[in-house]
Amino acid sequence: MDNLTHSLFGLTLARTPLNRAGRGATVALLLASNAPDIDIVTTAGGALKYLEWHRGPTHGLLGIIGLGLATAGVVTAGTKLIDARTGRADAPPKFWPLALLSMVGILFHILMDLPTSYGTRPLSPFAWTWFTTDWLPIVDVYLLAILAGGLWLDLRAPRRGVIVALTLTVAFYALRATTHQIAIERAPAVFGAMIPARCDGATEPFLVSAWPRGADPHAPNAPASPCLKEIAAIPDMLSPFRWRLLAQLSDSYESREIDLLPGSTDATAPLVSTRYPNQWPEPVMTAATSHVGRVFLGFARFPAARFIHETDGRTTVRWSDLRFVMAPSRNSQPGSGFATGAGSGFFSATVSVGADGKILSEQLGIPTTHQ
Repeated sequence: MDNLTHSLFGLTLARTPLNRAGRGATVALLLASNAPDIDIVTTAGGALKYLEWHRGPTHGLLGIIGLGLATAGVVTAGTKLIDARTGRADAPPKFWPLALLSMVGILFHILMDLPTSYGTRPLSPFAWTWFTTDWLPIVDVYLLAILAGGLWLDLRAPRRGVIVALTLTVAFYALRATTHQIAIERAPAVFGAMIPARCDGATEPFLVSAWPRGADPHAPNAPASPCLKEIAAIPDMLSPFRWRLLAQLSDSYESREIDLLPGSTDATAPLVSTRYPNQWPEPVMTAATSHVGRVFLGFARFPAARFIHETDGRTTVRWSDLRFVMAPSRNSQPGSGFATGAGSGFFSATVSVGADGKILSEQLGIPTTHQ
């Protein structure tokens, strides 16, 4: 989730009996609710380094313990320093209660990241697998409104506002989970004959999806005929009833939108479908061994590959993570593919491979000459 949502949730927790941890509890929960995102310091090594480490160890067991202790230490030391300068004689904060409280705040941060379509890596550094349930977007305006409204109400009716906020939060998560499941169940009917049978060995994720999935499905022994690997429902930022359905085939992706609200046209008739090619010949496989390729493919859940054979013998390979490609609009033309906006930065990568199989250049993003 975004840091404003994390902060509001931390302040909400501080209005519960958790504040019995004593002096400094509110500050500790506020800091702890944002502490895992300290991995932003890796941007000092560049965008690729940030992508490699983002939502890694700081969002795992080591982060819960280490950042919890660090947060308690900062709050304890800071409070004592302020007391010394102001002459305040109140009892100093207790380190261990604040440490446990901070660990709780960090744990909730990780649990709030898990349902987002971006996902998180709670097992790192022991395992670098990403997990998600795809229930919420990174920024959910309704969740922000619930938490902000609950805090505002709690200032006027202590405890009641927090109870209302937490109750509505649980109900909203349940709504998102339910509509997500309905969207997944309706996907076969929405895609219809465009979706082939499932690939051999492919299993439907139960609640939580995980990636990367191990052996590359586009290796030379890939199935000769297209088959279905996975169907995902990506949440919409504005409506919990609107979802972007994404079907990963062995050679391409199909994308459609569906609106579950009664009376909506989308509830009975799908919008135009957009197909994204996903081609993995030998130059693409070579590009995947580059540093940028390995980092990006370790992050991307639905990497769609395209390539261009240049006149000088080079092959330019381009990946885009389709979670972050702009959804097709009603006016999109079938086959428009990446013209609908693949984006740049963290969500795409470009690698150039020479005719001799050597990596010539690699970068995150897409050069403007290849848009």
